[in-house]
Amino acid sequence: MSDLDIQENINLAPYTTMKIGGRARFFVPAESENDVIEALKFAVERSINVFVLGGGSNVLISDNGFDGLVLQVGILGSEVLSGSQLSTSSSEFQESKLVTAGAGEDWDGFVAFCVGRDLAGLECLSGIPGFVGGTPVQNVGAYGQEVAESIVSVRCLDRDSLEIVELTNEDCRFSYRNSILNSTAIGRYIVLSVTFSLIENGEPKVAYKDIREYFGERRPTLGEVREAVLAIRRAKSMVIDADDPNSRSAGSFFKNPVVSNDDFAKIQESFPGAPCFVVDERSVKVPAAWLIENAGFQKGFALGRAGISSKHTLAIINRGGATSGEIVALKDHIQSTVEQHFGIRLQPEPIFVGF
Repeated sequence: MSDLDIQENINLAPYTTMKIGGRARFFVPAESENDVIEALKFAVERSINVFVLGGGSNVLISDNGFDGLVLQVGILGSEVLSGSQLSTSSSEFQESKLVTAGAGEDWDGFVAFCVGRDLAGLECLSGIPGFVGGTPVQNVGAYGQEVAESIVSVRCLDRDSLEIVELTNEDCRFSYRNSILNSTAIGRYIVLSVTFSLIENGEPKVAYKDIREYFGERRPTLGEVREAVLAIRRAKSMVIDADDPNSRSAGSFFKNPVVSNDDFAKIQESFPGAPCFVVDERSVKVPAAWLIENAGFQKGFALGRAGISSKHTLAIINRGGATSGEIVALKDHIQSTVEQHFGIRLQPEPIFVGF
């Protein structure tokens, strides 16, 4: 316990991409699995709540801060493990490699690590801010790819027993922006590391419209797809840049809602060209950005010091000195207006802390 770095009254705003948030009563940067266990014991002994913080890219922290222990899991290390033969067709086999990364590894740095070793499976997830440990929690996805497609297992600390467990891909019950880690078992597990199965010398995924249009008929390399994704994200201010105020966000603030075919047919009556993506035979996914724009919000819309990015309708940004209350007021305004227009209640993606 004496080696644990327990800090007090720490300002949390610098630890988030929105640069918003009050102070934590206690703050522990955990650099090992033992640090995580000892920090939890510290909290139990004092009967205080614990919030697990990663890269701060998917949270909105109250200006009142957090009256408990904020535990930032900073376990580092990336390693390529042994490979195996993976069948991709009746006659073709490719080598898959298991790659493990600590929960505190920078996500984009890890994607670069994999792409640099010609390992396919994460290239479309380039440029996403945050740590590796946060990716299985909400099944991070972008540009036609999700981590659920390649995650083999998630090494976690079970807070109920203080024992380390391995959750398989099936255990995690991944779905769109969802897993047991942020739903049925929310708060129970702390991610320590994640193991992925990636394809050595595999073809990059070129499924998303923006990427297909970027390359046209040309077949790109893995590295070229990564660079294309980064370029597309930068154009939307979705890559963290200290000089770009549009990047002071939590990424996409709202999930794309899934609606029934009947409900979507009602939208089409007023908007014949409304876009959607088929989920199954009974439902479709409607782009939240389209709903927001057609409810009357435009890029650059502002409500006090909170606003919508001038480059991406889905991003709510801190225009400079915004409070958490101002961000919530804008969120509420967007939700209620979209609901009035379409009968759809948008659900936020970020985690709200200290409210």
